[in-house]
Amino acid sequence: MGDAAGIGPEIIVKTYCEAPDAARDCFVVGDLHTLRRAAALLKQQGACPIEIPVVAVDTPHAYTKLATPCIAVLQPTGPLQAVAHGQVNPAAGAFAGACIVWAAQAAMRNELAAIVTAPIHKEAFAAAGAPYSRYPGHTELLQAVAAEFLGKPVEQIPVRMMLMNSEIRTVLVSIHLSLRDAIAAVTFERVLETLMVTHAALGKLLGRSPQIGVAGLNPHAGEGGLFGREELEVIVPAVAAARASGCQVSGPWAPDTVFMRSRHALGRVGAFDVVVAMYHDQGLIPVKYLGVEQGVNVTLGLPLVRTSPDHGTAFDIAGTGRADPSSLVAALRAARQLIAS
Repeated sequence: MGDAAGIGPEIIVKTYCEAPDAARDCFVVGDLHTLRRAAALLKQQGACPIEIPVVAVDTPHAYTKLATPCIAVLQPTGPLQAVAHGQVNPAAGAFAGACIVWAAQAAMRNELAAIVTAPIHKEAFAAAGAPYSRYPGHTELLQAVAAEFLGKPVEQIPVRMMLMNSEIRTVLVSIHLSLRDAIAAVTFERVLETLMVTHAALGKLLGRSPQIGVAGLNPHAGEGGLFGREELEVIVPAVAAARASGCQVSGPWAPDTVFMRSRHALGRVGAFDVVVAMYHDQGLIPVKYLGVEQGVNVTLGLPLVRTSPDHGTAFDIAGTGRADPSSLVAALRAARQLIAS
């Protein structure tokens, strides 16, 4: 369900209302009262004129016995007290975390085919306290849950974030780090691991070895060492090692042009299936510029399928009925594609 104070509940209800095909064979891991509040609010505002019952279920497949259309909600913990829209609330952060953990564990028990996560608020996650305050976002929490389930150290479950839309895909070497720490995270081992995870996961989706383009860290990819030596000393050796392992990879390319070269649009096929970006904003800005409403986040390397919309909790419009469910719809459809691959 995501954070109850954000737009997650609203875009879920809107998806059932506007794109019922995308919500087929789905149920919500969340809070029954919060989803009912969202449904009533959207009906009152005219944003979802169809009255869709919100019904409690106690097992993953109980929704199949319900009359349709309806929104089936599985409550993973006790009821969540009502929270104000658009305000950071530790209880909402903790409840969102409990939903993620329940869904991930159920998926790894093969009770679910995939999970699609609505937005959480990272400040609420931090305010929730242990264990959720240890994790800056979905990806890190899912990695930890997977490691515990498999009985392995977290380091042995390398995961990466892939953002994609209909035109480009990008995978990130690091995710939620300060820019200073993200630069320090551009190491041979981490870049090579990112390339190998990307090759394996995207190859499964495409049914062939993906063409991977690698973005440089510095302007003009370092210009032969004039603007920094990370390309020469770290990225080039990692690319060579990945290529020696069978990956179809090239670069590092100038980061201000590699995304344009990879774009599949205007009747042309891009030069790359995916771009590996060196840090969070380098990779996310191009995807979001092309339309956040169609962006999808896919976590690569997990022993489960997980997608999510490519936007945040939008506290500024939560409760107004203005939230656009398009990215959630795209995330649901991407999850189906990944299940089928």
